Amino acid sequence: MSALAQLKRHLRPGQVYRRKDLARWSNAVDRHLRQLVDEGRLEKVSAGVYMTPRRTRFGAAPAKTEKLVETFLGDDRFLLVSPSAFNSLGVGTTQLHNEPVVYNRKRHGRFKLDGRMYDFRMRSGVPRRLSREVLLVDLLHNLDRLPEDKEAVLPRALAKAGEMDRSLLARAVKDFGSARAERLLAPILQTA
Repeated sequence: MSALAQLKRHLRPGQVYRRKDLARWSNAVDRHLRQLVDEGRLEKVSAGVYMTPRRTRFGAAPAKTEKLVETFLGDDRFLLVSPSAFNSLGVGTTQLHNEPVVYNRKRHGRFKLDGRMYDFRMRSGVPRRLSREVLLVDLLHNLDRLPEDKEAVLPRALAKAGEMDRSLLARAVKDFGSARAERLLAPILQTA
């Protein structure tokens, strides 16, 4: 069996691979990757990151966003947040955003993965899941980046913080918050 055939046997539809992961099954990984991309068996997602397309009746389906980001980072400790999620808090944000934010411990900057831009931001602590409290802390941290009127959003956000579970909010500020969020939420957390 040829090395290229050996490599093809390990490819699974919808999976995302790093170049170094595929190198263990190939003796000429760059040549084989180029051949597989030309054949349509692989798609180049980013520098050193490849995806095996998953075929559906509507055509090729993209990889799951979480799998794509996990492979790009080489780490599963990240939090994927769409700034559009702030709208669910009911504090007056209404914008729809097309660039997800990825809080992680490895990369910082804007990267294009599979044709879509992602904003990677390094944080020392990254929560495992997105809760309402973490989302509110993130909103307060990113208040200046939002296109809405911050003078109108801030009082509503602080009022919403007053309605939340104070212990969960304090935990979110401690684990994920910035100095700004901590300062803004201090009066609310001290009353607990």
